[in-house]
Amino acid sequence: MTGDELARLLADDSVTLLDVRSPEEYSGATGYPCDPRQGHVEGALNVPLEVLMVDVRGALREIDTSRLVVAYCHSGQRSEMAAALLRSAGVDVVNYEGSWHEWSRRGD
Repeated sequence: MTGDELARLLADDSVTLLDVRSPEEYSGATGYPCDPRQGHVEGALNVPLEVLMVDVRGALREIDTSRLVVAYCHSGQRSEMAAALLRSAGVDVVNYEGSWHEWSRRGD
């Protein structure tokens, strides 16, 4: 999924956006110096990859799976692992490959 595709879905409120980074990355307290800003995509739910790896079924209680789930992280690697875990649990999920590294550069 591209950033433009995600922006269109977010405008329609038709996805559940899942940030699988650490709580510190999500809050903007930490991050990568290559990103022009820190934080998260507005409306994203933070469920770190480590939580999904330990208890994907338990984590699903927090995630609205009635809509398409879009997972992201910093560069798309952790979110691809999260997407694979969620798919194995029967969730309709895609990975936002550009993730925060791309989104942090958007003007919108």
